[in-house]
Amino acid sequence: MAESEERIPPPIEEDPGDVQEWLTTFSDLTMLLLVFFILLYSMSVPDEKKISTALQAVTAALGGKETSMATSTISQQEAGVILDQVMMNRQIQLAQQKVFSDVKLLQTKKGLEGLVGANFEDGVITLRAPGDVLFARGEVNLTEKGLMIIAEMKDFFIQHPDQTINIRGYTDDQPPPPGSRFKDNWEVSSMRAVNVLRVLMSMGIEPKRLTSTGLADISPLFPNTSEEYRAQNRRVEFVLEKRVFGK
Repeated sequence: MAESEERIPPPIEEDPGDVQEWLTTFSDLTMLLLVFFILLYSMSVPDEKKISTALQAVTAALGGKETSMATSTISQQEAGVILDQVMMNRQIQLAQQKVFSDVKLLQTKKGLEGLVGANFEDGVITLRAPGDVLFARGEVNLTEKGLMIIAEMKDFFIQHPDQTINIRGYTDDQPPPPGSRFKDNWEVSSMRAVNVLRVLMSMGIEPKRLTSTGLADISPLFPNTSEEYRAQNRRVEFVLEKRVFGK
């Protein structure tokens, strides 16, 4: 019996470092969750005083020190910057919603309902005008009807000087006909966007608010499988985003 007892291996002692390792991971996870819920809270209730109080509570709980995480270090200053960005994005969203409500008035009061479509997504407002109304088939100069539509939209743009305007020209998938002075749809869509930009400039829109982009048949609204769908894809879009002054 004594011999068998001697063969019993001694108990394995636990490494104190291994015992504490899970606590570090748990602390990291808790901190990440805390910051995540603060961000959610700030997006739902844009109250600077409440957010500041919450941030101070987090800092106090951490002993006023920087907290090291598995992949990064977040200090009080960095967390404050993140919350400021969230607050700014929230304020831009609310401001753009008000501008979008004015778009509805533009459509009804200016007689553009059914001609100029509007979409609002992630703080970006997109106005969409049919290419076949603005331009003759295969041409890049605005028609009289097109000039009238742009003139009506110009008043709206002047009323909202905080909006940048990216003018995007689109075509369908059919290339210019043989003998056309345009090499391809890239040229057609680009020239249409540029000509709309020039008209807006001549009507008093601030040049630095304007940009133009030709996108040919990229991003069609519908498959180019019928003439009806192709007509929908031939369009000019005005993409409005809020300018942050002083930056």
